[in-house]
This record gives sequence, structure tokens and C-alpha cells, in this order.
Amino acid sequence: QLQASGGGLVQAEGSLRLSCTASGRTIKNCPMAWFRQAPGKEREFVAAITWNGDTDYYTDSVKGRFTISRDNAKNTVFLQMNGLKPDDTAVYYCAAKAPYTVMTFQRSGFRYWGQGTQVTVSS
Repeated sequence: QLQASGGGLVQAEGSLRLSCTASGRTIKNCPMAWFRQAPGKEREFVAAITWNGDTDYYTDSVKGRFTISRDNAKNTVFLQMNGLKPDDTAVYYCAAKAPYTVMTFQRSGFRYWGQGTQVTVSS
């Protein structure tokens, strides 16, 4: 089970740090990602990180503002979000691929999903 937390209400240009902690299983060998879903829109890819943390990936709209990281000892993945914009408002989901699999960015490639945490950015 993946548990996402850290969402909230923040003003534009503010920051939030999301956390995703796994319980009942280890994610230390799993590629991990964050997705988000705004009202009336499809769930979209935001950021991903390889199982060993040596490579990270971002959708263009968050590059330079968001940073994904992981602490495998704590079975946790983070998403540091700086310079938040109203367009970042969405429910954010963490997701895990099967262990040792190749990184992909489609939703269908992720086996385990967290319950989502709401991020609201006011202008």
C-alpha cells in the first residue's frame, strides 16, 4: 500500500513537499512516479525516478520547479514542489512499477497506486 501525504492549500509561488510511503511491501527496487489529476482532466505524468535514484524525469511544465527524490531506507519517495502555480492544482498520486522494470511514463505501466493528496494553489 502506498500512502501519499503533504498536500494542502498554498499561495502562488509557494512550496509544498509531498511524501509517499509504502507499507506492507518494499519499494526500494521499484521505479516510482508522481501523477496528477485536475478536475475534468485526465491523470497525467509529473515526475519519475529510477529504482536506485540515479535518474529522474519530469514533464516539461514542472521542470526546474519540482524535484523527485527517494529514501529507500525509509521506503519513501518525495516530490518537492517550488514556485507553485494555480495550474498545478490537482490531486497528486504516487505510483510504483514492478521491481527492476524499465522506466516508462504511461499510467498502465504502474502496478501500485496511492490514494492521492490534494494540492490547491491560489492566485
